[in-house]
Amino acid sequence: MIVSLQPHPIPPGQPAVLDQVAGHLDGEAVGRIVAASADLSLVIDADGVIRDASIGTDLEAENIPGWLGRRWVDTVTVESRPKVDALLRDARPQGITRWRQVNHPSPSGIDLPIRYASIRPAEGGPILVLGRDMRAVAGLQRRLMETQQALERDYERLRAVETRYRLLFQISGEPVLVVDAGTRRVAEANPAAARLLGRPAKRVAGQDVVELFDAGSTRALEAQFAALRATGQAGEIRAALPHGRGEVTVAVSLFRGEGGASALMRLVVDTAPAEAGPGQDVPTQAVIEAMPEGFVVTDSSRRVLTANAAFLELAQLATEGQVRGRTVDHWLGRDETEAQALFATLSDHGAVRRFATVIRGAYGGVEDVEVAAVSVAGARPCLGFAIRPAPRRIPEGRFGGGREVPRSVEQMAELVGRVSMKTLVRETTDLIEKLCIEAALRITRDNRASAAEMLGLSRQGLYAKMRRYGVGDLDGPIEAE
Repeated sequence: MIVSLQPHPIPPGQPAVLDQVAGHLDGEAVGRIVAASADLSLVIDADGVIRDASIGTDLEAENIPGWLGRRWVDTVTVESRPKVDALLRDARPQGITRWRQVNHPSPSGIDLPIRYASIRPAEGGPILVLGRDMRAVAGLQRRLMETQQALERDYERLRAVETRYRLLFQISGEPVLVVDAGTRRVAEANPAAARLLGRPAKRVAGQDVVELFDAGSTRALEAQFAALRATGQAGEIRAALPHGRGEVTVAVSLFRGEGGASALMRLVVDTAPAEAGPGQDVPTQAVIEAMPEGFVVTDSSRRVLTANAAFLELAQLATEGQVRGRTVDHWLGRDETEAQALFATLSDHGAVRRFATVIRGAYGGVEDVEVAAVSVAGARPCLGFAIRPAPRRIPEGRFGGGREVPRSVEQMAELVGRVSMKTLVRETTDLIEKLCIEAALRITRDNRASAAEMLGLSRQGLYAKMRRYGVGDLDGPIEAE
């Protein structure tokens, strides 16, 4: 079939280039041009039946050859049928119709979107329909819609989080201020803080937080904020409220938000201690502070309220302010499982005696300790921990007869439930390796080559384990292999 495409009118005086080219083209050449210019081309007869089709490689899986002999309108989805009727009705020799997107049912289950335009090369002749594959555009549109829906869901979640935060902030009984870390201006104050400061919350917002306290506390507050900006953390201080309203403990924590760095300032009001009766004026705090064993008191959520100097020494810290407000399990226990076992036993029985664990220092030091703990109920429930360094499980000295086993089977069994199985197996393995090395050296009278052969180790491997367990005297020269 030879298709004749009529060119647009050419202004007078210009050469009819299209006429010159068209005069040298046959029907097959025109067909190739049409196939190259569109992803899909259809030839439709006067009854709207598809008589021929040219298919691009990207559409070979869509079973388009099965459309041949069918009415074009029967190959599209219901909502696309009016568009097909318009494309057939508007096809004229004078020019191509406007493009319309039509959807075809696809074997993959997802509609195949094609953008069509039609032209009738000759009056009363067949209609040529050119189609462009719109799957890539449809995929982008689908992803854009999915992204928009995800953003809407995230926005709803953020609104819910903000609502919960504001509700907790307003109903909290603890006085809290949100302060800009750079300018020290109060951004928000909850009702408890406004009552404590004796000002309406609207008058507190926007004020320099230092001006909300007595003038005598100005220097301490300025130093606290300077440390917060320099290092990101600052210790607690005591500050006096204006007009003789008492003193509070001020604790600040730095956090970053959309507007920059802010500080969460908590004002902790000390409860009045109970009056001591006759003969009860005992310097309890001084005694606890001077104890050679570590002593810590926490609230029911295990946040430290007070700690003595011995505990600070074990934790490798300098001041009590560095531990106050943090959970005690930050330093206590080899791992989280061991600490949870201690707290679970304390919760179930109300007291724990001689719980073997470790204290992890701030600078990497690890100290074996024994912990005795008690849970105290009342208006302000709290937990008390007495922590003492544990005696060395393996006595010093060289290998020899009569050495006591560092931990018996019964002692190992008592730790089940308190210490993770991984830790028990590791310690038991280390203990057995150490005892085997000591026994081999004792049998061979400190002949390390014979001991290594007896244990099935190389001499270098034996020396490495001896160093690890502190066995023997390795100051002398190491024997060559």
